[in-house]
Amino acid sequence: MYLSRLFLPLVFTVHVSSEALGSVLTASSASLSTLSSLLAGVPDVVQLLSTARNITILAPSNNAFTKLLARNPRAAELMQNPRLLTGVLQYHVLAGRVPASEFSTTPKFMPTMLTAPFANVTGGQRVELARVNETSMIFSGYKQSAMVTTADVEFDGGLIHIIDTVLTVPATPGSTAVNTGLTSLAGALQRVQLLDGLNLLTDATIFAPSNDAFEAIGSALNTLSLNDLSSILGYHVLATPGQVRFSTDLLVLDNPRNLTSIQGQNITIRRENGQLFVNSARVLIADILTTNGVVHVIDNVLNPLNASATPIPSATTQAPAFSGVSSVIDSPFTSGIVPTATFIPATVPLSNSAPGAGAPLASKAPYMAIMVAAVMALVASL
Repeated sequence: MYLSRLFLPLVFTVHVSSEALGSVLTASSASLSTLSSLLAGVPDVVQLLSTARNITILAPSNNAFTKLLARNPRAAELMQNPRLLTGVLQYHVLAGRVPASEFSTTPKFMPTMLTAPFANVTGGQRVELARVNETSMIFSGYKQSAMVTTADVEFDGGLIHIIDTVLTVPATPGSTAVNTGLTSLAGALQRVQLLDGLNLLTDATIFAPSNDAFEAIGSALNTLSLNDLSSILGYHVLATPGQVRFSTDLLVLDNPRNLTSIQGQNITIRRENGQLFVNSARVLIADILTTNGVVHVIDNVLNPLNASATPIPSATTQAPAFSGVSSVIDSPFTSGIVPTATFIPATVPLSNSAPGAGAPLASKAPYMAIMVAAVMALVASL
């Protein structure tokens, strides 16, 4: 009953049960026998997938699971938990038929069947679909990459794309910051007790300063009151119901365009030569998916008292938005902040107009870390 409730959104049009999906999986056993065996442990999921229509299944290959198990022998044990397995499988099902021809250099953020209690995004948790160097790629939690190795396998309810990596379930903004090297931001949020509140937001867009950005204004941070620090951090967050601001949404805004932070103050979005700026800060890495929205890493700490700061697009780095500051060597606020895993997000061009478009510069996290992070994200949502 619980599994049926979780997968209820899959049933767009129910008809007489069909063996079409099972037949396709059996015919593709050389690639998908491990997935088939996992599905056997959740028969309600199989039934609902078999009766769903207009979906796309992102199916990890046998090799994808082999890599996972080689790096984390406990993965097999964890995947025996029907509740966790259901959540992981939900994240591999797109709410829509998306053939490989619709992967393009402009990313597409497709809703999946992963919903509450495991995700807090209107319409379901997203994956990013993009074409990079003529290859169909999927980017999941922590902006980890998977490649489509066999595309457009037809079955009665839609399409299957076989992929080379098990997708990573997005984690909370706090865990995402800690485990992608944004430890100064995580520590600052913890210092002012905003971390839990940020994790609980719905449809959040977070502009996350890098550790280097915090170091650049280090001399000013010790003099800030907790209220001032809280105000600065809140200025980096948007939360508009039903509207997560992915890079594709930001790039099509009128230029420049004001958006409103959760504190009611304006931030200004600009695009210049394929680059994206928030006030005077440049977006370094876009579209890191989280349980409740998206994180964009920026190279400057935004200053709500200097909302008119503008960038110099040709500059390698932007001047701090705070006057009279000097940099420090050690990253602020990181004492006691301990990563549970190490993820290096993929960096991909924002769009066709981005200079230097090329292959994703991704370093995959250890698969043990991927599975642990995925399970922790699911368990934390229960």
